[in-house]
Amino acid sequence: MRLSRLFTPRTVVSAHCDLPCGVYDPAQARIEAESVKAISEKYQANSDPEFRTRALVIKEQRAELVKHHLWVLWTDYFKPAHFEKYPQLHTLFNEATKLAGASGAKGSVDPAVAEQLLAKIDEIAKIFWETKQA
Repeated sequence: MRLSRLFTPRTVVSAHCDLPCGVYDPAQARIEAESVKAISEKYQANSDPEFRTRALVIKEQRAELVKHHLWVLWTDYFKPAHFEKYPQLHTLFNEATKLAGASGAKGSVDPAVAEQLLAKIDEIAKIFWETKQA
């Protein structure tokens, strides 16, 4: 009993990686969203059921990664001062993560939905780079 308490952590922390490195970039979300769009286009152009099944699985994985990268930016990079200066930021992230999720690109094979997601990521990226230069 006493030995297990010795190895129990006293403080539990969480970050997007094992070491809070401070390296953030919306390009990670954009690359995955580009993949979602390309897979959707390939899905539309191919009628082979095995190909389509694989495409759906991969597209959903990529969409989940988009959400992950957006959440990291939203929760770890952007601070209260950013949200004060850019009051639309919470809404942008909410809309972008929904566009990446089940009601958006994850649940759709329409390249237009992926294009909407890319546009939201671009809006977030514009704000991100403005904050990096401040």
